[in-house]
Amino acid sequence: MSTKSTRLFEPALVQTAIREAFVKLNPRSQFRNPVMFTVELGTIVMLLVTVYIVATGDQSQGSLAYNLIVFIVLLLTLLFANFAEALAEARGKAQADSLRKTREETPARLVQPIGEMYVGEIKTVPSSQLRKGDVFICETGDIIPSDGEIIEGIATIDESAITGESAPVIREAGGDRSSVTGGTKVLSDQIKVLVTTEPGESFLDKMIALVEGASRQKTPNEIALTILLAGFTLVFVIVCITLKPFADYANTPIPIAAFISLFVCLIPTTIGGLLSAIGIAGMDRALRANVITKSGKAVETAGDVDTLLLDKTGTITLGNRRATHFWPANGVAENDFVETALLSSLADETPEGKSIVELAQQQGIKASLPAGVELIRFTAETRSSGVNLPSGVRIRKGAQDSIRNQVIRQGNTVPAEIADRVKAISKNGGTPLVVAQNDEVQGVIELQDIIKPGMQERFERLRKMGVKTVMVTGDNPLTAEYIAKKAGVDDFIAEAKPEDKMQYIRTEQANGKLVAMMGDGTNDAPALAQADVGVAMNSGTQAAKEAGNMVDLDNDPTKLIEIVEIGKQLLMTRGTLTTFSIANDVAKYFAIVPALFILSIPGLQSLNIMRLHSPESAILSAVIFNAIIIPMLIPLALKGVAYKPIGASALLRRNLFIYGLGGVVIPFIGIKLIDLGVSLFF
Repeated sequence: MSTKSTRLFEPALVQTAIREAFVKLNPRSQFRNPVMFTVELGTIVMLLVTVYIVATGDQSQGSLAYNLIVFIVLLLTLLFANFAEALAEARGKAQADSLRKTREETPARLVQPIGEMYVGEIKTVPSSQLRKGDVFICETGDIIPSDGEIIEGIATIDESAITGESAPVIREAGGDRSSVTGGTKVLSDQIKVLVTTEPGESFLDKMIALVEGASRQKTPNEIALTILLAGFTLVFVIVCITLKPFADYANTPIPIAAFISLFVCLIPTTIGGLLSAIGIAGMDRALRANVITKSGKAVETAGDVDTLLLDKTGTITLGNRRATHFWPANGVAENDFVETALLSSLADETPEGKSIVELAQQQGIKASLPAGVELIRFTAETRSSGVNLPSGVRIRKGAQDSIRNQVIRQGNTVPAEIADRVKAISKNGGTPLVVAQNDEVQGVIELQDIIKPGMQERFERLRKMGVKTVMVTGDNPLTAEYIAKKAGVDDFIAEAKPEDKMQYIRTEQANGKLVAMMGDGTNDAPALAQADVGVAMNSGTQAAKEAGNMVDLDNDPTKLIEIVEIGKQLLMTRGTLTTFSIANDVAKYFAIVPALFILSIPGLQSLNIMRLHSPESAILSAVIFNAIIIPMLIPLALKGVAYKPIGASALLRRNLFIYGLGGVVIPFIGIKLIDLGVSLFF
């Protein structure tokens, strides 16, 4: 699924957003907030006043043209505010449409059970008739009709329709790679799949519903901000009401249009109009990173995460141990030992064996297996592998205790320097493989978990954000400690079991911390459910995907770091626009109030900083600026403020300086420029 093609103002999205903006004027809209509700009431009142003037000709509340202009500007304010939210949702619906194309009705070959065995008659039915517990067969070229778990067989699956990744993946019965998703395609072999969902509840169905935002709920921070906006609205209701007796006392009649314009301009209309769009856009940014979020709360919580649990293998390290050094025994030439190690690994198809061949070739040593060679495959019993050459030379490579036992049985000993080297490698978090020729130790191959490039820098960025990083590994404590220090993580859980992860998360949460983690196996499901932000891999088991509140379609374990940054960007965007909106109100206050009373109370002249033309032009200029500033900020609300990993106090100072100062200066300039144009008509 390619999510990066939906541009910010793509024509089709704009058309959809305009339609949705009108729909959202419906009072039953689920995303209403007190600020926009107040603007709606003000618009309705202005419409009634305008109709009254037309019907009676009474212009005691101002001219028809003036009231009509105020009404149109307020209506545009509503449309612009709703357009921001509608555009964000339209982008989500565009993603949903692309997903929906993968969920076309497909035939399914249903296996009729005989007793407890699914070996009976095969019946072709529409995929919509599949029920949880049914079993179907898929072969090369088939579209998988429903979500399920492979119970028999192994196959190569094309998941590009879901993940956007062209590289096929292997899925097989048993383990953590048995989950398949409806809409993906079988490229080779045959599998028998147990359906795990009812119709309408598949992973793809849930993704479509989530992407469309149908189940979006307000997050705690969003609710808190809504309460704050309601408080501001109430305060300015009182301010505007008290202006009426003050105006009567000063013998300054204030028309209804002026009261409504003053009220709409003073309440934080900007953030009120963009609030929902910011939340939806946060989910959309996660979607463009190929992460499906089950709620806006999950994205927002990611921005407040204190502790981050990361798996070692495949996340912090490359995932496979690699040969890093050859250590020959005393009296053994280095090139001879490297050639011996290379011969012992030519038939070793494991990633470790291949890395030994690569390292030897990098050092200029090349060899090939001669004719008549006997290959000794690795087994769990011997914990070793090797070759028997036609010349009678026997080479073995394996775990240090396994090779040591073989050597001792033949009456030989392990050189002291080799024993010391084995201990040193283990202490440094590596894995020693001992090589013997004809039961005499030749040297040691050092394997190390290779830290992924740039991981230390990424952890440092998280540290600057105030996020504690924790490595989860099945390694022994000594190795885990070494890798943790080398990678730069703050803590580690060694020999980790599911209950260990759960306990660590609960301890952190008991201390008031928010915890995030990733996982893909059924054994990760309890911890994913317990974590405040649980990211499951799309390639993982159904249990893991159900337990988490996010699903990473790319199956990239390091995506958790990116999600934290998206969450922090969402919170930062909301904070900066709130700062800008409140600063706007201060400027608009100095534009309107002095202009209203400047004639009757000359002492207010010192507050008339903008020197606006007249009370009428001041009010109209302020309400026009209030309307046009919202669409100007829509790209910022949808794209988000550029995020930098700095501390909270530094971030607050930065926001106050840039958006607080800018929120005061820009309205002064904008309202003055509009007033220069409006004054031509007064």
